[in-house]
Amino acid sequence: MHEDGLFSPATIEDAREQFEQVGPAAQLTVRETAKAMEFDREEYHERVTGDVVTTARNALFSSLLKVTVGTRTEFDDWCAEHEEYEVIEAGSDTVDHVVWHVAPFAGTVVAATFQNEEDAAVGTLRRQAFGRIYRDALSL
Repeated sequence: MHEDGLFSPATIEDAREQFEQVGPAAQLTVRETAKAMEFDREEYHERVTGDVVTTARNALFSSLLKVTVGTRTEFDDWCAEHEEYEVIEAGSDTVDHVVWHVAPFAGTVVAATFQNEEDAAVGTLRRQAFGRIYRDALSL
């Protein structure tokens, strides 16, 4: 079992603070990407909208969510020790591995199962966690 990522907000206030912290990085990323694509000033102002920067911020925040990667048994054991959490699981319960993200403020753990493709499962899980927990909690 191992963990990956940085953000594991215990409270909604922590989540909001971490979400705010990635704002400048998202803006810089969008600006530098547009520059690399050789947008002139007019095209930049036309195409780089607030929605574009918001999407970059959402993606950056979700990519930094802390996840745990383990076996099905390790996940089942975790769930048995944390019965107070609602479990939202995607995938099959007959595969060998699970990746999960815990959101204490929401009383929820979001999980995705996988057999071989850990990186894909981690990315999918982070997007699911953002969509299922953080998007509404952050009032986006």
